Amino acid sequence: MNPDDIEIKIVASVERAAVKKLYQQAGWWQGSDETPDGGSWIDGMASGSLFFAGAFIGGEMIGMGRAISDGASDAYIQDVTVLTPYRGLGIGGRLIALLRDRLVERGIGWIGLVAEPGTQAFYNRLGFEVLEGHVAMRLKNHED
Repeated sequence: MNPDDIEIKIVASVERAAVKKLYQQAGWWQGSDETPDGGSWIDGMASGSLFFAGAFIGGEMIGMGRAISDGASDAYIQDVTVLTPYRGLGIGGRLIALLRDRLVERGIGWIGLVAEPGTQAFYNRLGFEVLEGHVAMRLKNHED
């Protein structure tokens, strides 16, 4: 695989099946994407993100990442993943770099993310550092 054949770009919409496949391969989600109104929560991911970056080969989305922000102050990069056969080609780093650069161009200087264990060196190479004295947390829901 030639990394030059991979297009990294900001997109305004995504195909449900492509996002679902990426989430499933990352081990993040195995359930239904349907909402009570018959739609899918995936439909709002790109439009609800300040920036949604995709990695494509011949029109197939093989990687993604997104920046969540009000567009004026802080931002968070999340959901960065690449399909297993394409990992190790620098795609994740390119996705993060595109998101980071777009945020900085917009004047957003505080950019955070929550890294999975064992990925610190990867994110350090991209300019991120551990936020000492802070702990990532999430709301515990009734299904836990």
